[in-house]
Amino acid sequence: MSYCLNPNCSKPENPDAAKLCKNCRSKLLLRDRYRALKAIGQGGFGRTLLAVDEDKPSKPRCVIKQFLPPETPLIPSASNRNSKKAAELFEQEAMRLDELGKHPQIPELLAYSIQDNRQYVVQEFIDGQNLAQIVETEGIFTESQIQDLLNSLLPVLHFIHSHNVIHRDIKPANIIRCADQQLVLVDFGAAKIATGTALLKTGTSIGSPEYIAPEQARGKAFFTSDLYSLGVTCLYLLTQVSPFDLFDPGEDTWIWRQYLGNNPVSEELGQILDKMIENATNRRYQTAGEVLKILNPKATINLTIPQINSKPTQPISQSTPRQKQTNNWQCIHTLTGHKNLISCVDFSPNGEVIASASDDKTIKLWRVETAAEITTMSGHTNSVQTVVFSPNGEILASSSQDKNIKFWRMKDGQDICTLTGHTNSVYGLAFSPDGETIASSSWDKTIKIWRVKDGQELRTLTGHINLVYFVAFSPDGEILASSSWDRTIKIWRVKDGKLLRTLTGHTDCVRCIAFSPNGEFLASGSHDNTIKIWWVKDWQEILSITGHSWYVDSIAFSPDGESIASSSNQIIKIWQLKNGEEVCNIPGHTNSVFSVDFSPEGELIASGSSDKTIKIWQNVRV
Repeated sequence: MSYCLNPNCSKPENPDAAKLCKNCRSKLLLRDRYRALKAIGQGGFGRTLLAVDEDKPSKPRCVIKQFLPPETPLIPSASNRNSKKAAELFEQEAMRLDELGKHPQIPELLAYSIQDNRQYVVQEFIDGQNLAQIVETEGIFTESQIQDLLNSLLPVLHFIHSHNVIHRDIKPANIIRCADQQLVLVDFGAAKIATGTALLKTGTSIGSPEYIAPEQARGKAFFTSDLYSLGVTCLYLLTQVSPFDLFDPGEDTWIWRQYLGNNPVSEELGQILDKMIENATNRRYQTAGEVLKILNPKATINLTIPQINSKPTQPISQSTPRQKQTNNWQCIHTLTGHKNLISCVDFSPNGEVIASASDDKTIKLWRVETAAEITTMSGHTNSVQTVVFSPNGEILASSSQDKNIKFWRMKDGQDICTLTGHTNSVYGLAFSPDGETIASSSWDKTIKIWRVKDGQELRTLTGHINLVYFVAFSPDGEILASSSWDRTIKIWRVKDGKLLRTLTGHTDCVRCIAFSPNGEFLASGSHDNTIKIWWVKDWQEILSITGHSWYVDSIAFSPDGESIASSSNQIIKIWQLKNGEEVCNIPGHTNSVFSVDFSPEGELIASGSSDKTIKIWQNVRV
């Protein structure tokens, strides 16, 4: 059977091979590929449908989530605003799933699409039973089963928290056990990006009342709120008693041990669960890793992000050499002071200063030689995404999730201009080589070009069908490249904004791009874990570099153009441009590295990470 995607269709059932609904004539295939079979759930602002992927010979099952806002009233109201906000959250959920969904214990995002003015997310179908069903059919869990559950799910929580995401709805029904006994965490619809002071803001309570932490019930959520929910989930699985009945409000204490019956729990595990479900957040475990270490005191806990079983494109040249060269890059300074992840670092043209952008809404300037903080610049009202120096070093430009671009005067750090016009977060920035214009890329799917001297918007470039991550000018200033979540790179002529070429080949969103110093090559880094090199003369792909086991978040050419630095997960790698061979592997950060930049002389590399630090690395010649 084929099920109509039109939520207003009165007779949604259709024959298997139909292309149009026999009742309402709506298209039955999403993106001419995904066919819904039946509705399997509905609530809030959406419904869920079981589907098949007809583009693959095996026609594997998948899940379609459809956003269903209420009818828009003629007179704007709070419900109308809530509907618009819900639509934005639905799109953000797709972004979160794209970031997280290549973990083997999180459903993979297969597609995000808008069809007939409705939003859709297509996810991997997880075949199995959820733990609420399992405890009903198989009975209560034993201590060893709870230990196995914690050892399986705590690394998943560490993973999503390292990406600054709070799940906010952990409960038995959202944990699926597959046929191979692996546990999968599902339903990220309630998940929240935890950036800057967002953690401290009070909002709408989201989650299942029986399992959410007290602070979450009041509209605040922290990483430790997920640990609380996981702890309460364990109590339910041990007792099969509603968590409401496991807490005595009169005594303000948990009484779960009274319901264990003939299912004893050791004092060691009991103490762990007690600390996970403390009412006060400061008395709970603060991280998933902390719980794992207490749970496994004699084991060596490895919490690096696991290698993902992805399907990278076939490279033209295999980049992983049989023997790695000696790592000659040594950390000479670690800069601390930001209160949240560092999204971007940039060396000044003279190499004496580093600028850093952070989710804490600030920009900091650092003296390279002494590693001392020079100043902090505040003014953005949301996370700062990118900072970039003008070619003469007199201006620093910054972009933010507050939809604005700011210019800062370097001689005194003063905010001198704010550029407005984008309708969503501004992600990338690039000055033209002559410093007269600046290009910006936004989650509103556009690129804008602005005149620097007066902040006048000169041109808006449209063509990408999803958010645009980064922009880069060619060294001669005649070409602008843009990378997008739509998996493409677009090449634009600067003088008139004409689209010259669309580069395809990456199988996931293109996160970052950079031109070589001589302008002969363009490099791109993608969430398909690869770096591709394109020959500017004819825009053909000439090299595909593999070797990263996770998303490539940042790339930079060395000033001599002979090598490329890239960051992925906690690792920085250096590659030879001529053949794509890995020169060295640079570990040191304790969380994802989102930005790398070479100093003008090429002797230093700066890196910014979600571990809230900036590291300066020096190439020690031997």
